[in-house]
Amino acid sequence: MRFAPSPTGFLHVGGLRTALYNYLFARKNGGTFLLRIEDTDRSRYVQGAVEGLTEMLRWAGLQVDEGPGRGGPSAPYVQSERLEIYCRYAEGLLATGKAYYAFDTPEELEEMRKDQEKSGAPSRYDRRALRLSPDEVRKKLDAGIPRVVRMRIPDSVTVSFEDVIRGHVEFSSDQLDDQVILKSDGYPTYHLANVVDDHLMGISHVIRGEEWLSSTPKHVLLYEYFGWPKPVFAHLPLLLNPDRSKLSKRQGDVAVEDYRKKGYLPEALVNFVAFLGWNPGDEREVLSMEELTRDFTLERVGKAGAVFNIEKLDWLNEQYLRKKPDGELLAMLREALAGSALGPVECDDAYLLRVIALMRERVTFIGDILEKSPYFFLPPGAYDPEAVRKRWKQETPDRLKALAAEFSRLQDSRQESCEAALERTAGALRISKSDLIHPLRLAVSGTGAGPGIYDILAILGKDETIRRITSAIERIQ
Repeated sequence: MRFAPSPTGFLHVGGLRTALYNYLFARKNGGTFLLRIEDTDRSRYVQGAVEGLTEMLRWAGLQVDEGPGRGGPSAPYVQSERLEIYCRYAEGLLATGKAYYAFDTPEELEEMRKDQEKSGAPSRYDRRALRLSPDEVRKKLDAGIPRVVRMRIPDSVTVSFEDVIRGHVEFSSDQLDDQVILKSDGYPTYHLANVVDDHLMGISHVIRGEEWLSSTPKHVLLYEYFGWPKPVFAHLPLLLNPDRSKLSKRQGDVAVEDYRKKGYLPEALVNFVAFLGWNPGDEREVLSMEELTRDFTLERVGKAGAVFNIEKLDWLNEQYLRKKPDGELLAMLREALAGSALGPVECDDAYLLRVIALMRERVTFIGDILEKSPYFFLPPGAYDPEAVRKRWKQETPDRLKALAAEFSRLQDSRQESCEAALERTAGALRISKSDLIHPLRLAVSGTGAGPGIYDILAILGKDETIRRITSAIERIQ
């Protein structure tokens, strides 16, 4: 099995799905997962894209068996390093009449297309190069005139193949163009390089996106021209936005790197992507890589487009975050703190673990802890104006002073102790507990909502709580 991306930028989530399905199929069936870089379109090559693709596969947990940097029996795995191979096979097609040279200039091709548009004829190469005599072809070659190699599509035949997902597929050869397979710069097009490499690398199953379905009859013909057995084809459904339009960057993030930067866990993204077109046949929604490997089959991949539901991805991230061991979450939180705008924060592991224990059920990303509860790491820099308007009354400062005095007499900062102290103060002042709880929350956190107030106090400790009450009394007008 192979994943063969072009190094034209970031890894698209659709590319991750293709890689994942190939990986799962290979692992389940005792095969090899191969990474091949299809970089023959030099105009679209992006520096650093190969390294980015490789890193994203590693981050997602897809271990490459053969590929750039790892080697293997079919090396090299970068197509620009295999040009001699493609030229040799193109020459074989030329020798058998399955391909031919064409010497048309870009201007001539453009004029041809305009004439076809005017006449309403199909837009395809008109085979004018086939009208050249062998002597004329030889003279042009000897003169060094730029040329391409086009494959010769047979006339009026049915090209058919079986697709695991779509069943029996047929195309009329009259709908196919005499595709360029070797460009004037000596680089092959996708069609020739793809077929040659898949055969030489022993690829048994070609699992790729639906957008390649229309190219498959050309590939089938090339397999027949070379006398090679065809692989099994499986074309995956399109990825769609919620409005059923094709997933694109215009309507949201599509790069795996974007989701990593936002804090999504690799396990959650892989689980989510696996379900974009496939399901295990039961009600399970959270599946580990081991479970996906065990249960994945191409037969359960559907034809219909798969909707990219970001709410489902968020939900999955929450599930995986909550199952993470404390040690992993601690490391993640420290990393988030180091890169945050909160500045240097001195917290020991025991303190951070208590914050994690309180917040892990309340967040989607580890970074949400910093966003939703920065008060665990720094005193409030400001106070929510709406909460101040609703909760901070003229009598509030005196009430909180009495509460701070009661807190100062505590021997510990356990939840039970803090709650008892607040109850005693409310009783002595003859007010309800809520008359103290709401302004207390505002004083220690700067907000009007959040986890249980006694949970917050237990983590902050009585001394920090008193300091924050005193500061709020001085600062809130």
